[in-house]
Amino acid sequence: MTLRPIIEVKGLKTQFGKQVIHKNLNLTIYEGEVLGIVGGSGSGKSVLMRFMVGLEPLQAGTLTYYTTPPYPSTQVGVLFQSGALISSLTVIENIMVPMTEVAHLSYSLAYEIACAKIERVGLEAATAEKYPSQLSGGMIKRVSLARALALDPAILFLDEPTSGLDPIAAEGFDNLIKELQQELKITVVMITHDLDSLVVACDRVAVLVDQQVIAGTLKEVANADHPWIRDYFHGARGQHLFRSRRS
Repeated sequence: MTLRPIIEVKGLKTQFGKQVIHKNLNLTIYEGEVLGIVGGSGSGKSVLMRFMVGLEPLQAGTLTYYTTPPYPSTQVGVLFQSGALISSLTVIENIMVPMTEVAHLSYSLAYEIACAKIERVGLEAATAEKYPSQLSGGMIKRVSLARALALDPAILFLDEPTSGLDPIAAEGFDNLIKELQQELKITVVMITHDLDSLVVACDRVAVLVDQQVIAGTLKEVANADHPWIRDYFHGARGQHLFRSRRS
């Protein structure tokens, strides 16, 4: 099967003051894959995502979208690490925001679609009328996911989607992401520190090290000869996960 690029980053350079974050970074994201992005603190994972979703302009380099049409706001859905829900709005109102403000759908149609999104991410219908302050951490993640999917984007960006979740909730979220990707045939880009998420949900992994990126299958990346990669993938927790995959 021929892999088709959906996003291509070439020659990216990012610098804040004297600190260089990215230097001649190249990354290709392929249509229909789940790509996990990992890296140490300060490696520029979240900055890279902000560039790709259009929240910040590139300092140097190029970013190409191969969507049709290329890179309108409706092509991209984003789940932010904190959820970023609007506290004064109910769950269903939060999910409706992209549909009414960006797609300009009628209230009744947006409401109907939002109800379907709530159900699809595994939440009870009664959740619709709750406020963010009434939700658990896992529920906030799922509501944020429903909002990210509101406009049926071609590409879904997830920033630390399982952070703050207990192991059961995190596993359920990973499985949900994989199910949605297969059902909706979308591309998923996931920034994570969670090894379990890489194993359960991701087709490929991109590691930000030394201001550049090493990308490949989990096995390929885990075998790369780099000190940070060895520590990350071959520590006690990493070895446990790899043994589980072989058993």
